[in-house]
Amino acid sequence: MKAVICQNSELRVEEIRDPIPSKGQALIGVLRCGICGSDLHMRHHCDEFKNINNRVGYSSIPKNSDAFVFGHEFCGEVLDYGPGSKRKLKAGTRVVAPPIVRHGNEVDMVGMSLRFNGAYAEKMLLDEMALLPVPNGLSADMATLTEPMAVAWHAVRRSEAKRKDIAIVVGCGPVGLGVICLLKARGVETIIASDFSPGRRALAQKCGADIVIDPKTSSPFSSSQEYGFTNKYSELLSLGVDTLEKLNKLPINWWTAWRIVESVGLANPKRPIIFECVGVPGVLNSILDGAPFFARVIVVGVCMQVDKIEPAIALQKEIDLRFVFGYSPLEYRDTLHMIAEGKIDCATLITGIVGLDGVNDAFAALGDPEAHAKILIDPKSNATLPKPP
Repeated sequence: MKAVICQNSELRVEEIRDPIPSKGQALIGVLRCGICGSDLHMRHHCDEFKNINNRVGYSSIPKNSDAFVFGHEFCGEVLDYGPGSKRKLKAGTRVVAPPIVRHGNEVDMVGMSLRFNGAYAEKMLLDEMALLPVPNGLSADMATLTEPMAVAWHAVRRSEAKRKDIAIVVGCGPVGLGVICLLKARGVETIIASDFSPGRRALAQKCGADIVIDPKTSSPFSSSQEYGFTNKYSELLSLGVDTLEKLNKLPINWWTAWRIVESVGLANPKRPIIFECVGVPGVLNSILDGAPFFARVIVVGVCMQVDKIEPAIALQKEIDLRFVFGYSPLEYRDTLHMIAEGKIDCATLITGIVGLDGVNDAFAALGDPEAHAKILIDPKSNATLPKPP
């Protein structure tokens, strides 16, 4: 079968052996595969990514010099199963799945593994228990977005964003656009999006952003005062003194009154929820520097380089800093059904489709934020340049 091999930061199309399923594994014919931002990063930072994963206890990431096949966002069809498998889904069933395959007592992440090729290929193996049939006649293109949208859904759930919260999305590449789509699906009423690219700002509006900001001319935090956020330590001190003064006018002890106010949630300070979706050194610290007091910052962008922050800034502002990665199997399943039921409007993200021979050009095209957001691979296509979906 044909597959796109990555080795020493180069991409090439080769004929490789068809994968053979073992017990509990399904052989899948790939219909579509998305090119993920992590693929773009990993192409040039394989060794750094491997070192990080070794430190957190996952040792199957390839080295830069290894030959491996990307592809963890996909939709395919069941072709066959390994001997002794349960075979719950018939051959020909269109499926998606979290990108995992068991190997003995270990689990490999498909698309980031030496033992199992990813979906930049005509065929692949998956764990049969993880397979989810594509519902409601959903197209292969849209079903392929399940994986990146599940990443965004996990980030939004971890943010605990509510309808009345002010959400600020910094960076409107595929990750940021996915977060905007899921914030909208969650019912958040005010979504502010910031990106230097006019094209990405336009996509952010189509995905549901209410306000778009060009950081060259304005800050995404410039409306903080309008929303009642605290921006200066002097304001915080004044708030404490003013509150104490008001409570002292009540016929009970001020500390008793304060506890009552806290118990009903009226003492909680107003704060935005900020999603860092860039993953470039310096961005996180700039957010901490510009964010209002008590902001909750969700770090979604994958920064592959060493970065630095000023903890004292975050400390004095009492910023809640949360890092997120991946998703649970349940979040993946729920995301698929939200897309199929029309609760997530994410079709705008798909800007092009190529065949396996066009992957190199697709990687280059994704370097232009004005041209593309998400490019899909169709292994049966002969397109060498991204064509509209």
